[in-house]
Amino acid sequence: MTHHNGIEAGVPPSGSECVECDAAGGWWVHLRRCAQCGHVGCCESSPAQHSTAHFHETGHPAVQSFEPGESWFWDYQKQKGILGPELAPPSSHPDDQPVPGPAGRVPDDWREHIHE
Repeated sequence: MTHHNGIEAGVPPSGSECVECDAAGGWWVHLRRCAQCGHVGCCESSPAQHSTAHFHETGHPAVQSFEPGESWFWDYQKQKGILGPELAPPSSHPDDQPVPGPAGRVPDDWREHIHE
């Protein structure tokens, strides 16, 4: 069922890591899941900001945190938090996946590379 705000609750996530960072051998700080198509991308603090880029490329407005224990949504068009339904599982990357991640690709000076 598609909701009026661009959320498709039945679509599963595209994977457990940022699709584009993984393909490029990059890393991320946190992960966000497109609530319309399931694309998993890195957050705005991450060097590549793939979740925001996905919004600009597709117009899909809503993302949900893809971090364990977090269920909040963000609407890029409205630039504010929104309420949304429970999305198809899984609701986050695996608990043992480090943040930032993935293991072995995060530079020791990662804090100097983030966007604030």
